[in-house]
Amino acid sequence: MCISTADAAFSGTVLYCGRQRHPEDGGLIHVLGYQNTAENLADGPNAMLLHLPTGQLTPEQFISVGSDDDVLRRMVDAVAPPEVETDGMDWMDAGPEPVVRVFEHDVYTVLLADDPGLIPAALHRVPWKRRPQLTPELLTFYAERFPDHAIALCCFDNADAKRAKPLLVWYSPHDPDQLTVPALDSHTGGAPDLDADVPVDHWVLFSSDEAPSDGWGAPVAHPERMRHRLRSFLPDRVVGRYYGDGQTLRNGDFGIRHRDLLAGELDRVERRRP
Repeated sequence: MCISTADAAFSGTVLYCGRQRHPEDGGLIHVLGYQNTAENLADGPNAMLLHLPTGQLTPEQFISVGSDDDVLRRMVDAVAPPEVETDGMDWMDAGPEPVVRVFEHDVYTVLLADDPGLIPAALHRVPWKRRPQLTPELLTFYAERFPDHAIALCCFDNADAKRAKPLLVWYSPHDPDQLTVPALDSHTGGAPDLDADVPVDHWVLFSSDEAPSDGWGAPVAHPERMRHRLRSFLPDRVVGRYYGDGQTLRNGDFGIRHRDLLAGELDRVERRRP
């Protein structure tokens, strides 16, 4: 249910995109949430790739969830119908020139790149036990199909299925009125087949701080002890649905227009291809 650089199994994926004002400077931002259970099936290290519709990311834009590693689970609990059982699910410095930033996040060593062509030269900064082999085909795909996106390469080497803490990151989107979450699928190390139908196992969630206060979405039960900074990037209400149970969809990301989101028209969620 995502792009990996070698054979891997990902399950119980939760995808979230929220539109809001930055709690400090008031700028319009999107907040991406991503969580799954990852199992490395390759002989050596592995990695998953995420693409975000923004010009640049820094490690400071990744929001630590600390002990609140159930922030996305609480959103799922808010929108899941009563008959859907979720307890047993698997979860899982900026400069003017392009650079690659490397940092640790839970089970991942993350490389942030404004240009995917810069990633190979930075792999030596990844601990050897997590350092994946990258195919030129895959990097060429991202360079050609997502030339204006920031790329996050999340390196891991856990042979057992392990639930990762959520990746939660804010960014200034190219188009604030298009909310998109990365969901392209390929586990071969090569470029994804955009014409393929692929199995899905995703909770897809959206929010907006411009949503009507009455009758829109489902309230999220955040704990009172949650740190203020983390809480300021999380929604009060969300909408969403589950895609899975043997379902297949044409390969692509999930997205919705902001006006359709405000109208609660989840049937307008699209599979988007680059």
